[in-house]
Amino acid sequence: MADKMHWLYQPAPAPDQSARHAATARQKQLIKPEGALGRLESIAIDFAGFQGRERPQLEHLSVRVFGADHGIAAQGTSRFPQAVTSVMLNIFCEGGAAINVLSREHNADFAAINLGCVVPVEHPELIDEFIAPSTADFSQSNAAMTQTQLVCALNAGRRQSSNSDCFIGGDMGIGNTASAAAIFAALFDLKVVDITGRGTGIDDEVLARKVELIESALEQHRSALSSPLDILRILGGFEIAALVGAFIANAQRSTPVLVDGFMATAAAAIAGAINPSVKPWLLYAHLSDEFGHKLALECMGVSPMLNFNMRLGEGTGAVLAVSIIRQALNLHNKMFTFSEAGVPIAD
Repeated sequence: MADKMHWLYQPAPAPDQSARHAATARQKQLIKPEGALGRLESIAIDFAGFQGRERPQLEHLSVRVFGADHGIAAQGTSRFPQAVTSVMLNIFCEGGAAINVLSREHNADFAAINLGCVVPVEHPELIDEFIAPSTADFSQSNAAMTQTQLVCALNAGRRQSSNSDCFIGGDMGIGNTASAAAIFAALFDLKVVDITGRGTGIDDEVLARKVELIESALEQHRSALSSPLDILRILGGFEIAALVGAFIANAQRSTPVLVDGFMATAAAAIAGAINPSVKPWLLYAHLSDEFGHKLALECMGVSPMLNFNMRLGEGTGAVLAVSIIRQALNLHNKMFTFSEAGVPIAD
């Protein structure tokens, strides 16, 4: 089985340093005080390194939403039934969800992928990567996935990697905030209560039950949580594993990834732990309003671009950030330099 996952460890190329240096030099020549555009300047420099050119563009955007159900949802950790996962996958294909509206604004290449739902879903536009109706309930002494299922999910994500200018991976799955919280707690040795939030809007009683279930699961599985892949297999979901595979594969193809919220960040944390060479290719779009996301980002040492109190998932926060990136590149590429403006620079 290990030979089917060897690709995970193949190094991603480093961003082009000469292009980064050229872009940095251009930023210093633009008609503004150095650093006056703040984060917009570093975004432009990052994309110069990604694309290997001084003046990068963001023209082609790829958006993929991975959907799957979670066994732990049977413990009542969500306000909504698992049928919602199937309903939302169908709506993605019909073009009626928030992620569809935002993706259309950018003419993104969009698709939804079914990895396994309790309620069957079929649509001609839906990509079928069915593994099982759901993961196993990791709170009941079971690993969420078998080794074979983990491989299938990782490779499903890999197949969605692209040669676009930027990749965004979204998630849909009732019960997935419990899975993501468990991953963060195991990976960063956090207290469960500090990383576990209300997900779909559960009340205090259900939240306390959710925390208790995750704490119990971590204790049951503690001896087996010895590697990032083990953490993913035992505590993760099919859609989170697919995001891990997609993030690693995109970085290996020199395609930058814009990471969305709580679930996507859990996938990014696992991807970076498995293969540290992918980390420079992962940019964090926004601070989710899901409790625990801020702590997770701090543990990873990364800063999100936006904070709009969003917690929808689907990739929505990441697609929203594309507008900011495009403006950063427009400023970088189209502003006059001091020389072009005829403005002398004091020695």
